Amino acid sequence: MLNTELVGGPLLHLESQRLLAEARRVVPEAFDSQGRLLSPVAGKWVHPTAWFSAVSPIDGKVLAELPLLDATQVSDGVEKAAAEFLPWSARSIDKRSRAVMQAVTLLEEHRDLLIKLLAWDIGKTLPTAANDVDRCLAGIRWYVEQIGPMLESRKPLGLISNIASWNYPFSVLMLNVLVQSLAGNSVVAKIPTQGGGVSLTLAFALLRRAGLPVSLVGGRGRDLSEALVAHPRIAGLAFIGGRANGGEVHRRLRATDKRYALEMEGVNAYAITHFTDWDSLGQQLRSSFDFGKQRCTAYTRWVVEKSLVPKFVRTYVDAVSTLRVGHPLLGAPVDFGPLISPSKAEELRTLITEAQAHGAKVLFQGELAEDAFTSAQERGAYLPPALLFGLPQDSELYLREPFGPIDILVSVDSEDELIHEANVSRGALVASVATDDPELAQRIASRLQAFKVGINKMRSRGDRDESFGGKGGSWAGAFVGGTHLVRAFTDGPHPLEGNWPD
Repeated sequence: MLNTELVGGPLLHLESQRLLAEARRVVPEAFDSQGRLLSPVAGKWVHPTAWFSAVSPIDGKVLAELPLLDATQVSDGVEKAAAEFLPWSARSIDKRSRAVMQAVTLLEEHRDLLIKLLAWDIGKTLPTAANDVDRCLAGIRWYVEQIGPMLESRKPLGLISNIASWNYPFSVLMLNVLVQSLAGNSVVAKIPTQGGGVSLTLAFALLRRAGLPVSLVGGRGRDLSEALVAHPRIAGLAFIGGRANGGEVHRRLRATDKRYALEMEGVNAYAITHFTDWDSLGQQLRSSFDFGKQRCTAYTRWVVEKSLVPKFVRTYVDAVSTLRVGHPLLGAPVDFGPLISPSKAEELRTLITEAQAHGAKVLFQGELAEDAFTSAQERGAYLPPALLFGLPQDSELYLREPFGPIDILVSVDSEDELIHEANVSRGALVASVATDDPELAQRIASRLQAFKVGINKMRSRGDRDESFGGKGGSWAGAFVGGTHLVRAFTDGPHPLEGNWPD
């Protein structure tokens, strides 16, 4: 363990810069003469018109300078990326598979560097960052083994665009990119604005060395959206983000023939009634704080039968009070580190204060682990767990996913009320019901508006052959996961399952 008296903020910052220097040694083509990162587009490294600072949420310091391409550069990049489609799709499946496996070999060779950069990029602990990278590597190996039957009687679409959130750059975004290219498409992806660009640029440089037709562009959403969504050379779009942006993207795509899979947020609820296995629930409550609930499948809404509320609160406090929140790379063990930015943490603090002003109660408020910080460290992005009760129904926290370590407790008197409160966001990715009665569990599960429903357990996105999607406003277009991910961005005789307007 590092001695926090000897290893202060400046030395920790030097460690992040050492990692950046190592990345520059591994892929010198990805940097300009001043050490700023460039954009890999169709085999060329594009110099942007400007750069933006990638600030690590861990210490609030600049990690690197990332490219800020303008609309013209991105539109030109889309044209060049689309031109890679025909020669790539003309290759046999075996040749494409060999190229993808060469990329996997390069990623594995530099796995430790990718993991450490990812941790600094978005504030993950090293085990959480390692899980993100390793799920990507294991996932693409599985797809390479299975791709033959999946592509039977199917053909690739063309250039696939990817706009994804920052929280899982490898196990979600990078895996999608690899599978899309394995299926014969060329691919362009956007650097998530809030984080992940440093580790992703290194990874894309390695993919380019393996000959994959993948491009990565960085810039403001408003400058890039026209090219990455509406450009005529874009054949399909994979989007992961919030409902507001996703809804606008969906509106623009519905009038086109472009293929799309749009994952949008929803409030993932856990309904509890006629239940006694509190030890098991306590373990689930603790595990639900993985990465500070900055996950699309995080459970943040607990809908509990009124008579069980006291027992739930005791179980919650016992489980969550032992969580440690602090610097994820200092050496002192922590369960999760910062949120993605100080502004996000401040947003949630403000929402809690506003809810309290309108009658909400904070039943539990955690604390930061004081021994998991240096004395002068910036802590603005760090937020401990909290449990709120009695929120007004027009409260923002009542209606939407907080995307942070904030839990909402709702007490109900009937099964119908339980269902209503669990379905508050009119569609979700996952939900669960906890009850001792198997028949009741199945009845409630059938009425929950979620793509996946767990019974006495939480559900996750899933890996490999497990499909993934959403109901209601949480998803639009083709479902993904396993065969569905391949079919989403290829054409063929099989029916395309998804959440469609009709």
